[in-house]
Amino acid sequence: MIPISVQSCLSFALLVFLLLPSGRLPQRYRALLLIGVLLVGMVPLPGGLSLAGYLRGLTDELSITAMLWLLAGAALRLGWTRGRSASATWQLWSVFAVLGVVLYPASMGVGMLDTYSWGYSPRSLIVLIGALTLALLLLGNWLGVFMLTLATLAFTLDIKASENYWDYLIDPFVALFAIAMLLGNAVGAMRRWRRGALTPVPQLDDGLD
Repeated sequence: MIPISVQSCLSFALLVFLLLPSGRLPQRYRALLLIGVLLVGMVPLPGGLSLAGYLRGLTDELSITAMLWLLAGAALRLGWTRGRSASATWQLWSVFAVLGVVLYPASMGVGMLDTYSWGYSPRSLIVLIGALTLALLLLGNWLGVFMLTLATLAFTLDIKASENYWDYLIDPFVALFAIAMLLGNAVGAMRRWRRGALTPVPQLDDGLD
């Protein structure tokens, strides 16, 4: 198994790096910033626990998909990759929002199904994720393909402490992020549509009088 401290430090560094307003920094300095944040996260505090350790205590281990999403965001911030299309981003949000809606309400006792238990004998769930992965492949959404494929591979290799497939696929932060982004963009699109609908259309004879 991968030591928890490695994942904790990497999660801390990526999350803080993406939250920092580094947009005005030249790209060559952004890599130094990421390395600096990583080193800061590893420094033990007086209590013996590092900042990365405290973050892990608050968030528990992030899912494999969350780690890959953070890595993709950092690569984009560093200029190592190009941005995704709006449709590809919406596809990712939709996939993880649906997975979150399927998993978390049932885990909190809403409904009759215990969907979290599906992750312990996940043959059917793996087939479903395989179908989603194939759909993303046909849509050309390579990030989504890599996220779901590597999460499944990590589960097969028993990378994490958990024996539940769900814990590799999704965590509350991924689900909340996806749902919040979908709702926020939907509200923004509706507001733009309403402003456009209320804007009077200029007549052809305007200005001719």
